[in-house]
Amino acid sequence: MRIFIYLIIFFAFFDLFAQLPIMSPFAVDLGATPFLAGLAVGMYSLSNVAGNVISGIFADRRGPFTVLIFGLVSTGVVLFSYHLADGPYSLLAIRFFHGLAAGFAVPAAFTFLANRTKQNRRGKGAAVSGAFVGLAAIVGPAFGAIYASRTSVPEMMGITGTILLLLGAISYFLLKKEAPKKESVQAPKAPFMESVRTLGLFQAFAGAFFLMFSQGVLAYMLPLKVEALQLPAEMSGLLLSTFGIAAILVFLLPVNRLFDRIQPVYTLIAGFSCMALSLFLLSTVSLALFMYIVMASYGIGFALLFPSINSLLIDSTTLQSRGRAYGYFYAFFSFGVVAGSSVTGALELSANEGFILSGSLLLLIAAFNGLAAGR
Repeated sequence: MRIFIYLIIFFAFFDLFAQLPIMSPFAVDLGATPFLAGLAVGMYSLSNVAGNVISGIFADRRGPFTVLIFGLVSTGVVLFSYHLADGPYSLLAIRFFHGLAAGFAVPAAFTFLANRTKQNRRGKGAAVSGAFVGLAAIVGPAFGAIYASRTSVPEMMGITGTILLLLGAISYFLLKKEAPKKESVQAPKAPFMESVRTLGLFQAFAGAFFLMFSQGVLAYMLPLKVEALQLPAEMSGLLLSTFGIAAILVFLLPVNRLFDRIQPVYTLIAGFSCMALSLFLLSTVSLALFMYIVMASYGIGFALLFPSINSLLIDSTTLQSRGRAYGYFYAFFSFGVVAGSSVTGALELSANEGFILSGSLLLLIAAFNGLAAGR
């Protein structure tokens, strides 16, 4: 069961990462302005916020199984609608429904896993799930960039949609026996924010937001920097995959035991600092080799951060509040991508300026957490 849930997590993030190197050029090809191109990248995540929140609420009330099936099937169906995109505004509409549908699957999958993970293994468990996210970050951008350049973006989306529909059908039969006959979870009597440790949850939510803010900046700006340097278009996907390789090594090597032995706030600070330094360096380098090295460093920071924020969330919630917490958690993930791509697009920043802005914000949030940890 756990392996199959990891597989679902992989393809849910594959859907996300495969879009990163191709969506802004696709929007430009459809006649989008720089602002609309950035909004097209972020629209998926904007509507994803609503899907995440609704998913979390129903995961607590009805259990994650039903929500997970709905998310997989509806996302698979919507992915086939990219063939209908004939201009920037039709693309924005498709992106809205894509993000809304996709918002249901990830919180439900992580709630399913967290509710079945022992407390003393939550850090390592988060690292293993993070490895599948990292694997999606390797395969997704490379596949998306290469396959779309040889065929088309709608055809690439259709392949992902087929896979998600198959996973939804298999999940119904394979996971149904894992779900209790009456999976509804009694809602807690206390208000949500009174049933959690607020500081830890705030750190988890802020970590999710700023992690994906940097991803949104990369999604929008990295392909543009590669194009400006007159490097092959496929390189943007390969660069994004590089950080996934580095992250997986950290997730799966014995070093992952540290996530259960060190307080998650300290690995969170280290992760933010490493990512910030990498973005500063990315703004200065122009040689392909150095860009790969910097993205590997970014991946190490990602690997330190992702299990940390998951552990903070698990430590700060109960079974009765965890579904909603994961819904809000991934809503902050989604909103971070929206902010990253849309803000840099609206400000009309160059790629290097966008990297500096993102790195500065990551450094500030690392300093904030350092002050909080020292109190």
